[in-house]
Amino acid sequence: MLGMDDRVGQRSGVTQAAPVEGMDTTLRQQLLDQVISIIQRARPLIEAIERKDQDLSKQLRRSLNSTGLNVSEAFGVKAGNARQSFCRALGELYESQASLQLAAAWGYINDEPAQAVVADLGALGGRLYGLSRR
Repeated sequence: MLGMDDRVGQRSGVTQAAPVEGMDTTLRQQLLDQVISIIQRARPLIEAIERKDQDLSKQLRRSLNSTGLNVSEAFGVKAGNARQSFCRALGELYESQASLQLAAAWGYINDEPAQAVVADLGALGGRLYGLSRR
């Protein structure tokens, strides 16, 4: 399958357009990759939480998914709406952190792996906070 960059300027006699990827595409992909990595690390914790508290595990899944979706949405809207999307992503991230901390407090999961994911979320949160203030 041809990638987007492979199709640019394929026809002879046509001036090559600017690359399809914009300036923020790399940042968008980095942030989305960071969310996906966090989800992969959180998955075993979520599965353990689910065995004890299905509601909390569903809420944690939704908040992690919403974090990634709002980050992606922010790169496809105008500046004011982008800030709102980053703020929503940050709120969902805080909810994910709290969910993991509560699950550890209830004894559903071990504190050490939960705190590692909470720390990863905190690192992402710092980036989102900066973007929400642009």
